[in-house]
Amino acid sequence: QVQLVESGGGLVQAGGSLTLSCAASGRTVSSYYMGWFRQAPGEERKFVADISRSGGSTYAADSMKGRFTISRDNAKNTVYLQMNTLKPEDTGVYYCAARASSLVQYAYWGQGTQVTVSS
Repeated sequence: QVQLVESGGGLVQAGGSLTLSCAASGRTVSSYYMGWFRQAPGEERKFVADISRSGGSTYAADSMKGRFTISRDNAKNTVYLQMNTLKPEDTGVYYCAARASSLVQYAYWGQGTQVTVSS
């Protein structure tokens, strides 16, 4: 089992950047595929990006491609989400999640970190 704690959220102006971190404890994060999700006010939680165990394969949702980059440092048990050229519609709570493989659902979730992008 793994515990996940997100950090790095905050208030930023449109066009700005933020880097979110997801620190894992318990089982080593290298055992898991990792993902980031976003939940905007009044909306369902949506996929943002994910990354394979080694970090060699990443995927981002279409609206984030070219702006958001997911990465991981398994030695630090941490996963990152670099967000550039932020837009007001990027506002929401960002969650980190872990799953044992790409064939199963995400089983472990953090508490989330709030990102607010002002226009």
